[in-house]
Amino acid sequence: MSKNYHEVFEKSAGWLAIGTVLAISFGTLVEITPLLFLKETTEPVDGLKPYTALQLEGRDIYIREGCVNCHSQMIRPFRHEVERYGHYSVAGESVWEHPFLWGSKRTGPDLARVGGRYSDDWHYAHLINPRDVVPQSNMPGFPWLATNTLDGELTPKKMEIMNKLTKGKMPANDEDGVMYSAEEIAAATESVKGKTEMQALIAYLQSLGTALK
Repeated sequence: MSKNYHEVFEKSAGWLAIGTVLAISFGTLVEITPLLFLKETTEPVDGLKPYTALQLEGRDIYIREGCVNCHSQMIRPFRHEVERYGHYSVAGESVWEHPFLWGSKRTGPDLARVGGRYSDDWHYAHLINPRDVVPQSNMPGFPWLATNTLDGELTPKKMEIMNKLTKGKMPANDEDGVMYSAEEIAAATESVKGKTEMQALIAYLQSLGTALK
């Protein structure tokens, strides 16, 4: 009678745990390691532009208000997805994202390609009271965004941090090798000071998905 070597794992919780970890680790290496060396996953798509100071502030408001909890930013390569939302998301669109805002829950629609789909006025009305433009919506309103204003005090620091996070990820033809120049950082505070959080969030939403033609 042949010996069943798999019984060593089946009858020992310790060996089963070790074997499971090894199997998952090996599978992860095989799946992920090649992606680290593919141009499509490590370099930005043509046309990808850094967020402006106002868009960068809007992204932080998007995170603060928990928008990512109900809206994903990742269109999967399935027919029903691309027919509804547009071209599926590609890695080159997100190489500068820190943190990633792909999301995993869709209480509301995916926003990966929402940029330019609606006017600024539509977004304003939608964020004040979503049911004014989408009667069946269960999204809460965010009226305070229209009155809260930005002082821009931390905007330059945010841009400096983005320069550090994206070091080495800028296009090869970028002369400075950084996302934001010293001049852009110096002007950041004044460029957002006095703008409302609503303006910032709308500016961010209008930038989403516009790089990929």
